[in-house]
Amino acid sequence: MDIIEATISKPREDYKPFVPRIVQIQIPKDCIGAVIGKGGEVIQKIQAETNTVINIEEEGDFGIVDVASSNKDDIEAALEWIKGICAVPEVGTVYQGTVKSIVEFGAFIEILPGKEGLLHISEYDWKRSDTLENLLHEGDTIEVKLIEFDEKTGKMRLSRKALLPKPEGYTEPERAPRRNGGERRPPRRDGESRGPRREGGERNHLNSGGNHRR
Repeated sequence: MDIIEATISKPREDYKPFVPRIVQIQIPKDCIGAVIGKGGEVIQKIQAETNTVINIEEEGDFGIVDVASSNKDDIEAALEWIKGICAVPEVGTVYQGTVKSIVEFGAFIEILPGKEGLLHISEYDWKRSDTLENLLHEGDTIEVKLIEFDEKTGKMRLSRKALLPKPEGYTEPERAPRRNGGERRPPRRDGESRGPRREGGERNHLNSGGNHRR
């Protein structure tokens, strides 16, 4: 004991970074499938990119996850990835996201592993933008705020504009009134007629040729 204590008087707080180790965590039972992925695709990707060996067993309401590696940093990377998959998005939280795709009406941003939200073109900036193709590219990182999350569908609305100072004197653009069924009616041009009313008060709309529909 004298020789041992002369060599090391008390246990180290942690192993050296290169010492092989296994770390165990618990995750919710309903997250096990997401961590494994279809046909094991997700867990295999985590293992390959972090140089770890991962084992998951179901016990009661939890999944017991063992992550083994010869490198501490690799284990921490794998654990962060797994925790991100199990994380529940929170409205009002700011995320550092990755642009996954650009579409006509905005961009889809991955804010957590496997969780993408829509950054609508109107939420990119206070200034009007007609397209995001020249402003964002796939793989770009962007800071966004989660402004809406539907727990039933998993759909998320993101905003970059919410993180920018509102320009002085800014006024919201007028929105066209909705048609029956929810579709918005484009604003009338000056002098455009709505057409005469039908019986019961319904109006006939003019078609492109100027004749009334029957």
